Amino acid sequence: MDTQPRGLPAPPPPGSAALPPGTYAGQVVLVTGGGSGLGKAIAAEFARLGADLVIAGRRTEQLAVACGELAAVPGAGRVTAAVCDIRDPERVADVFDASEAALGLPDVLVNNAAANFPCPAEDLSPNAWRAVVDTTLTGTWFMTREFGRRHLAAGTPGSIVNIGASYAWTGGPGFAHSAAAKAGVKNLVETLAVEWGPYGIQVNGLVPGLFPHEDMTEDIRGGLERAAPGAKDARQPALRVGAPRELGWAATFLASPYARFVTGHTLVVDGANWQRRSLVSPEVVPLRDQLGRPPFAR
Repeated sequence: MDTQPRGLPAPPPPGSAALPPGTYAGQVVLVTGGGSGLGKAIAAEFARLGADLVIAGRRTEQLAVACGELAAVPGAGRVTAAVCDIRDPERVADVFDASEAALGLPDVLVNNAAANFPCPAEDLSPNAWRAVVDTTLTGTWFMTREFGRRHLAAGTPGSIVNIGASYAWTGGPGFAHSAAAKAGVKNLVETLAVEWGPYGIQVNGLVPGLFPHEDMTEDIRGGLERAAPGAKDARQPALRVGAPRELGWAATFLASPYARFVTGHTLVVDGANWQRRSLVSPEVVPLRDQLGRPPFAR
């Protein structure tokens, strides 16, 4: 009898929907960083369920291509793009103004845009720190605040999904800037869920594990390429990596009518990888050695 581990089953095929058709018909969903990678994958699942989409990002050409792809998703509503630097609160207000003029006030906000790169903490310059924290935490806050203010003024309910990271709990050696920012994002989920719940605004978090995709950053792609064939799967308790659509399905559920009593929660979608422990602790390799950097010198 074959008793070898096989890992978690594969997900349903591309094109499958996690919720009934038309779940988001007549609703507007705004996704930051929606022109590429996991943001686009999340936007595609909202589109499949009938949502009108606003995808925001900084690259005009990339957004234009993504708009065409998302509009072609079966079941999609209207799709438009907004060029925006979420670190600028005036530009953030412009995005909401444009959305209201074209499609209406967004019913759902997915804060996906972030910045990140590996770096030893002692090497981080002030500009490097700000580049990540200002986008990942402050930009998320500007988007969230604008969404909340407009719904509070209108007296309408809404739903926010913040994309987080598991090192908000565990710490992230090599990513002090991002880990600190993501911890702040997670705390916003918990704080605002209580503060805005009485007004009908849900706030949840969603943490992705390893979801390979064509827009991965070079440092992540390089790490996967350096691993032996199949190693990225063998290092996951699920014995496989995630399919981007699986993250999209989780996002559409958290913001849906079927999750109205779920708020203040951060859902980790990573096949339990962040909870993995070994019977014997692995050898400690200093971060600078892992990154191939020489000893620190001022």
